[in-house]
Amino acid sequence: MSAEAYPPTIPPAAPPNPLEAHRQRHAAQLAGHLKEAARDRRVELALGTLAAGTLALIAAMLVTVLVNGWPSFAANGLGWFGNGGDPVTQFRAMQTGTALPGHPLLYFSAWPLIWGTLLSTIGAVAIALVVSTLAAIFITEFAPVPVRRVLEPVVRLLAGVPSVIYGLVGLLLIAPWVEGLISTQRKEAVQYVVQLSGEGLLTATLVLTVMILPIMIALTSGALAAVPSAWREGSVALGVNRWRTIWRVSLRTARPAIVAATILATARALGEAVMLAMVSGGRGFAPNLLDGITALFEPVRPLAATILQNSEGLSNPVLGHTIYAIGAVLLVSAAMLSLAGWASKQRLKRYGIRA
Repeated sequence: MSAEAYPPTIPPAAPPNPLEAHRQRHAAQLAGHLKEAARDRRVELALGTLAAGTLALIAAMLVTVLVNGWPSFAANGLGWFGNGGDPVTQFRAMQTGTALPGHPLLYFSAWPLIWGTLLSTIGAVAIALVVSTLAAIFITEFAPVPVRRVLEPVVRLLAGVPSVIYGLVGLLLIAPWVEGLISTQRKEAVQYVVQLSGEGLLTATLVLTVMILPIMIALTSGALAAVPSAWREGSVALGVNRWRTIWRVSLRTARPAIVAATILATARALGEAVMLAMVSGGRGFAPNLLDGITALFEPVRPLAATILQNSEGLSNPVLGHTIYAIGAVLLVSAAMLSLAGWASKQRLKRYGIRA
């Protein structure tokens, strides 16, 4: 027979080398890890650049406000925070370029504006603190699960409502109601000093309370929900009633977060401009608490609303320095309050709670 009848024998394939296969798998895994590490470094670099850019922007904003506001502080010294007349008259003198008798052109005394800011802010925060704490206790401790599922997103939704909406509600609903509370005798008693209407301290305080309530409720309820349930159950097991357990365990543990919520809400209230410009009365008047209930109806003009109402004066160099000075006071105050709120929440870490 010919040689074609017998095909050449194919040698068997060599068995795979386990060591080589392991080396290839290891090389593929190493390449994948290197790609992930490179991607992580790029993301980390991008986030770090973004964070550094944000801090640089905040620093630039702070420096700009302080530099432009410094001439007003330098011209008035500590008198800038004093009570030396009507701020509206002082603004008018700066705008016309005519200095008030015995004072420099940059003369300004911000106490009526500061006093109006303090009264409206402290009053709103005090009311909101009580209401938000009780509301947070109800949401976390007493509300049925279906009700809780509805209330929590609604509260967060209210926290995002634009302030101008609150201003419209205050202007159209609360201000007329407050005006109905003012008697004719009360209006006539102070008509030679100030005109009383529904737009004043009480309206501003009530609307500001409603505006900051959602923030405080959300933060407080989150802190109460973060308290370990075993702590509450242990207190109840020892025979302590439910209310005392809430007071002694839940609220005491979440107290730093409640303080932080109060501080952050105060910072929000200090910087509110649009709503307060709509409902506060818009007059640089310092209500006298010795007037009793009448002081609640007197008009005020908080610092932030003053910036909004005089924003066109930024084109005037003299008036612009004063507006920047007001902005510097608000900016520094809000920064200090924010830092205080962050510091107060750090105490929760002692209990292993993050709120």
